[in-house]
Amino acid sequence: MYLTMRTVWLLVGGAVPVFLVPRPATVLAWTALVTALVVVDVAAAPSPRGLRATRSVPRSVRLGETVTETLTLFNTTGRSMSAVVRDAWPPSAGAPQQRRALVVPAGRQRRMRTTLTPTRRGDRVADLVTVRLRGPLGLAGRQASLAVPARLRVLPRFASRRHLPSRLARLREMDGRSAVMVHGAGTEFDSLREYVVGDDVRSIDWRSTARRGEVVVRTWRPERDRRVLIVVDTGRMAAARLDDAPRLDAQIEAMLLLAALASRAGDRVDAVAMDVETRAQVRGVSGSALLGALADAFAPLRPALAATDWALVAATVEAALSQHALVVVLTGLDGSGADAAMLRALATIARKHTVVVGSATDPGLERLRSRRDDAESAYTAAAAERDLVELDAVRTRLRRAGVEVVEAQPGALAPELADTYLALKAAGRL
Repeated sequence: MYLTMRTVWLLVGGAVPVFLVPRPATVLAWTALVTALVVVDVAAAPSPRGLRATRSVPRSVRLGETVTETLTLFNTTGRSMSAVVRDAWPPSAGAPQQRRALVVPAGRQRRMRTTLTPTRRGDRVADLVTVRLRGPLGLAGRQASLAVPARLRVLPRFASRRHLPSRLARLREMDGRSAVMVHGAGTEFDSLREYVVGDDVRSIDWRSTARRGEVVVRTWRPERDRRVLIVVDTGRMAAARLDDAPRLDAQIEAMLLLAALASRAGDRVDAVAMDVETRAQVRGVSGSALLGALADAFAPLRPALAATDWALVAATVEAALSQHALVVVLTGLDGSGADAAMLRALATIARKHTVVVGSATDPGLERLRSRRDDAESAYTAAAAERDLVELDAVRTRLRRAGVEVVEAQPGALAPELADTYLALKAAGRL
């Protein structure tokens, strides 16, 4: 049951008879009259349980895009129903209007459509639909919440997709479909051509040179069918807010662009998300299905407020890879001394594989470093400066262990990591 504003105003109107006959019996009599009218109105209102509700919502949508959800109400009774319906979605689902008036004739159905423009990645869940049916007097009515569960998976935005065509063009050049060819150790032999100034002398084919009577060099094409394992750190460092989004979002963006590029290059791409346990993984998927599988598996991820178990990361990589591969670890670098376990794990992995660490930097740290307007900001700038010095020491230790380090602001991490992949492929280090 629920009361309308008419009941409130009716109770307020009781001040007139109380003013004319100022006795307790007058108050009690007026209250009893209003209560009786409310009871009659509720009894005369149709039951919301006579409505059957179903939802129709797409399974998934990319962050920032819009979809339409359809709520269908079917009146199973013999009375027409004038209902107020509240279709409750969480605020991050981006539903602009959740309460509407709807008339459902007897034995008929009506549809209510809601546009959803989600503002956060992950699963947006709706459950109850609240229906109010007012009585004929308009004083009160019946209310019920109908269970109509629905789930909309909001996939990552993948804004870095715009960088893919330019990187694929560079890949085609490396692959020999354009005029440019690469040469050097660790790549597959393609053909011979005449030596030009600037070529690596190690690429000279001496037997062919002696046979032809002119200096010729070998040209190579990048190797295909290499293994690429992307490890996404979902520990406490992934929870840091960089501008208006957590670091994890930048890591997922970088993973998607790298996976798309490496897959088009003919490499086999696997991905795993870990902190103190494995949160998500995609293995053995290739071709056009890879990006969809990655986006779907990684969309619901949330950072865990716990330190990442780097021994588990090293063990997982060791179990997944039996031959030399490219291991890309997307994490956050911390100069507080908590990186010791990470350094040991990555150094162990780097003995057998090519390891790249990708980290989204905090733009606010540089802003804090540059402000020295007063004593407080000067102390803050000194703390930021010390943090940057410690981060530089961590980078140095990683590089000494044979680990490539790629650092960039959140929006630039994905293309920077893609460029590093192309550089490693051109150098034959995969």
